[in-house]
Amino acid sequence: MAAAHTARVRALYKRILMLHRFLPLDLRALGDPYVKDEFRRHRGAAESEVEGFMVEWENYKDTLQSQVLESAGGQRSGGVAQGSGFGADLSERKLKEFQEEQIGQLYELMLESTKPNRQFSIQENIQEK
Repeated sequence: MAAAHTARVRALYKRILMLHRFLPLDLRALGDPYVKDEFRRHRGAAESEVEGFMVEWENYKDTLQSQVLESAGGQRSGGVAQGSGFGADLSERKLKEFQEEQIGQLYELMLESTKPNRQFSIQENIQEK
């Protein structure tokens, strides 16, 4: 049972990071460390928290996957510019369910994502043959 759960968590984690490769660099620079930190912090979470954690990250993966596919389709037809169309509104009901620590994280993420002249240094690991 534990091995199946670990495999499910690992597959979700890897899929999210793979989808982040399709994001603009500034969004990826915010998203990758955030995902890594959240999964790391929840390694020893109580079973009651784990299911909610997995549901929310599955929802995120599904939303991001849809947006990546829409963005790719728009680029091929000359429509959507890269970087637009990512993200989703957060409902007031959902926001009220957040714990104080989550509100703080959301606020920090908002501050980071709205900084003018953001500079990031994400580079793909490209090995020459």
